[in-house]
Amino acid sequence: MRKLLIALSAVLLTVGLAACSADKKEPGTAESMKKVKIVLDWAPNTNHTGIYVAKEKGYFKKHGLDVDIILPGEAGADQLVASGKSEFGVSYQESITQARIQGVPLVSVAAVIQHNTSGFASPKAKNITSPKDFEGNTYGGWGSPVEKAVLSLLMKQENADVDKVKIVNMGDSDFFTAVKRDIDFAWIYYAWTGIEAELRNEPINMVYLTDYSEKLDYYTPVIATNEKMIKNDPETVKAFVAAVSEGYEFAIKNPSESADILLKAVPDLDPELVKKSQEWLAPKYQDDAKRWGEQKLEIWENYSQWMFENGLLEKELDAEKAFTNEFLPE
Repeated sequence: MRKLLIALSAVLLTVGLAACSADKKEPGTAESMKKVKIVLDWAPNTNHTGIYVAKEKGYFKKHGLDVDIILPGEAGADQLVASGKSEFGVSYQESITQARIQGVPLVSVAAVIQHNTSGFASPKAKNITSPKDFEGNTYGGWGSPVEKAVLSLLMKQENADVDKVKIVNMGDSDFFTAVKRDIDFAWIYYAWTGIEAELRNEPINMVYLTDYSEKLDYYTPVIATNEKMIKNDPETVKAFVAAVSEGYEFAIKNPSESADILLKAVPDLDPELVKKSQEWLAPKYQDDAKRWGEQKLEIWENYSQWMFENGLLEKELDAEKAFTNEFLPE
């Protein structure tokens, strides 16, 4: 009888422990993972490497997240994040500013790149080396009022007239096709299109925005979420930002391995372009900031004030609500 009682006790103890384990769910298991999505702003490229690294290296899993990286469809990243169909997205300071003015509660939680690396590019043979040279040439853009305002800001500093620039919509044409067809210069990110020009042995001249105005040194791109997510599930936001931070910190220190991770996830990309772009961009993710992702109030205020002064915003932005550093790891 005594042996039977001992055996029964052992069985009950085992069952009880199993029940407790089932109720608690072990961290790091599939059952305990919180499923979230991040939607990209564009086709995968080296702006996104830290996100792919965080997934491949298990940083998301370590922070209790099961993350799907999805591509934007007809509905862009901002729209999907604003509607709650995606918890996170890759966005830009410019679009978040415009969205908030229209009452859309998007919030930037981290800057992917610390300084604006974009500028106006043209084939070297066209001899467009400064904003003054824009006069008499054709600019290919995407139809945003911001474009003419930026062109005007740069050209005014050299007493040039933006109305002497022909502005056309490039549509889906890539830079290299368009400059051989009907445009003279376009707005590009050097980390991708500029590096591609090097690899194609098609020399270009660059007129960087930040060389002409501090107001144009805004955050592009950024990681965004919405106010509802921050209010209702701050722990998930904190976990996501922590994991992504680890991903970009790894990419900063290990550009070659990080490029391999991106290529593994997106094998259709050009390996040589990804490798060289990653090498160029790695030191620019954090640059002179004390930590990756850090954002400054003055950057948000300067750019939004410039937009307002140029009639690009209906009212002034409450910049303090447009971004936050609170979820970045210390």
